[in-house]
Amino acid sequence: MSKKLKEDIPQEAFDWYDEYAHGGMNRRTFMAKLSTLVAVGYSMTVLTSALLPNYALAEQVSFNDDEIKATYETFDSPNGYGKGVGYLVTPTQKTGVLPVVLVIHENRGLNPYVKDVARRLAKAGYLAFAPDALFSLGGYPGNDDEGRAMQKALDGSKIQQDFIAAAKFVKTHQRSNGKLGAVGFCFGGYMVNYLAAIEPELIVAGVPFYGTPAKKELRKNIKAPLLIQLGELDERVNSSWPEYENDLKSAGVPYQMHMYKNAKHGFHNDSTSRYDKENAELAWDRTLAFFAENLT
Repeated sequence: MSKKLKEDIPQEAFDWYDEYAHGGMNRRTFMAKLSTLVAVGYSMTVLTSALLPNYALAEQVSFNDDEIKATYETFDSPNGYGKGVGYLVTPTQKTGVLPVVLVIHENRGLNPYVKDVARRLAKAGYLAFAPDALFSLGGYPGNDDEGRAMQKALDGSKIQQDFIAAAKFVKTHQRSNGKLGAVGFCFGGYMVNYLAAIEPELIVAGVPFYGTPAKKELRKNIKAPLLIQLGELDERVNSSWPEYENDLKSAGVPYQMHMYKNAKHGFHNDSTSRYDKENAELAWDRTLAFFAENLT
């Protein structure tokens, strides 16, 4: 039997990974399902290299780039885990106050891909701050499996309070112009929706990438314009969109939704084969244009 290529991997394998990554199945079950594809001609190496992240691929802006400066900053979170830490990236070519963007990671802590997103924003002229929800447990552990387990073990309500505290910290930073936007991916997309709903004046623009909405009773509070980025093949998240759209319309929230053709959940993450370069670049261009319109 000839070995099948990465490009031929069926959509169901990506669905299994999505279910595994979001707690719907354990690793043993996930690997067992992948084994059924080995039986029909795929190698396990091809499957795991396609589905699991390789963060060496994700660096678009080097941390040594002389147009940015990156530091780790600590903030107080009295209603969360007491203290938080985040990756603060500042453009070195600009003086004075800056528009600010909070960058929110997936459900596995502050991994290299999300740090790179913060650097991309700083290169574009923003003060970018990416908190790590895993700080209370020692921070992102260096691999997504362990990071996912660590985040799952934390109290979700305290994590939410940590991100509220992070938003207030960077919004009032000495380099901030007072206008805060937020962009997040997966869990981070949910957090953008949550921040827009829980304190209506906290952010003035939100870009949730494939994130589910805040609880229904909170949605009426949203005032900030939203740019909602969805992948066409992401059935789990997309199933929440019709009701969310109705609630945004009822609340009079200005929003745009873009559904990216043939894009999977995680299509912006360039460390895995879910990455869709054309759609990711289009979504990012739209993100930068949206922030320029609302934050500057």
